[in-house]
Amino acid sequence: MTAVRPAAAPPVPLPPSRPTPLLPVPARVMELDLDRPDGPWAPGRSGPARPPDAAVPSVVALVRRGGRPLGLVALGPDGAGGDESLRARLVAAAERDLRPEPDGAPAPAPGRADRTPPTVTVVVCTRGRPTLLGDSLRALLRTDHPATEILVVDNAPEDDTTERLVRGLAPGRLRYLREPVPGLARARNRGLAAAHGEIVAFTDDDTLADPGWAGALAAAFRADPRIACVTGLVVPAELDTEAQALFERYCGFGKGFAPRDWSRHTDAADPLFPFAAGRFGTGANMAFRTGVLRRLGGFDPATGAGTPTRGGEDLLAFLGVLSAGHTLAYRPDAVVWHRHRRTRAELDAQIRGFGIGLGGYLTAALVHRPALLAELLRRVPAGARYALRRTAAPATPAVPAAPATPADHPGEDPRTGAALARLGRIELRGLPRGPAGYLVGRVQDRRFRTGSRS
Repeated sequence: MTAVRPAAAPPVPLPPSRPTPLLPVPARVMELDLDRPDGPWAPGRSGPARPPDAAVPSVVALVRRGGRPLGLVALGPDGAGGDESLRARLVAAAERDLRPEPDGAPAPAPGRADRTPPTVTVVVCTRGRPTLLGDSLRALLRTDHPATEILVVDNAPEDDTTERLVRGLAPGRLRYLREPVPGLARARNRGLAAAHGEIVAFTDDDTLADPGWAGALAAAFRADPRIACVTGLVVPAELDTEAQALFERYCGFGKGFAPRDWSRHTDAADPLFPFAAGRFGTGANMAFRTGVLRRLGGFDPATGAGTPTRGGEDLLAFLGVLSAGHTLAYRPDAVVWHRHRRTRAELDAQIRGFGIGLGGYLTAALVHRPALLAELLRRVPAGARYALRRTAAPATPAVPAAPATPADHPGEDPRTGAALARLGRIELRGLPRGPAGYLVGRVQDRRFRTGSRS
């Protein structure tokens, strides 16, 4: 058995700090609830549930107790064995290495919290990926939150494949919408405009939501009226390739296993607060009070995938919530599983897009809120130091969790710090392209709007 960290080290959970520990590849991804006696995977849940497989002996398990996520535990190639042996090894590693993280969220606002479960509209935006979308929708249809509607926004479709899938999958339970202009922000705004729920939640077509996901989001809003946005835990749905493990180590979507709250008055130790909005969560797992997001204007259509900005629409919305005086909360019990890019070429393109999106997001932030310029300039030295650290090779774990596979880049072991540094350089090179991308996106948006009125 090889744990992700030595026994004496801190817990295995993927924390906000970078890089995360090396994960075994390939590995089966599964769940373990320490309060369940019936096996290491949770039958009926939306996350991956793969039985023991001698051909893939390594395991990464999301560990829960009473449904609450505690962290990730990994067994290396020596973790092979039958069902009971595997469960015993996982339980031993979890009991040894994982402890509940301290709750970083402040107490709810004084007064009586609303006990009526708020209605939730889930918006899934998609473009030409019917197979992934089908899996995502089947997971969402297993929600245990009683007041949930699901909207599918088909963004600039080339044919009716997605429409036929949605209309035939669960008649009466799914609503199909079409947004003809490409751009994730536009698609999300289309869903926001059509939402009936008090809460509007967003996820992607390459995720699998837990049955309790919508309910966990709703509970956070119900508990504290100051909260206008909630993000949740994102864990890998599969670790079949080196690219997937490398993404998780470089910039995985997981933000830890401790609840957190932020506001403009937060005494944040992060010197990049509030501009490093990616620390708060990700667009694959986020929800807003519908009325608040509408008053903020929704998502900037010059940002997001499908535009020259490549991304940043979620980060800009997070910043808008904080700038308007609301509270943003992170709740790790709102879980979705994400299918990371499988190849190094796809990963490189994604990281390049992250860099462009970050530059575009910062430009958009200043366009929307020029008063933030002085505060942003004060953060520039810390931001520059952070970016340079990302391009330097960090130490590689002393004990690899799995044998290396051939690298896509000659002379580079994909498990090493050199691979992470290369991704850092790719992201940094994308950053200067963001401002121009955002300005081009604004011009395109004006043309689209002008054309729609003519």
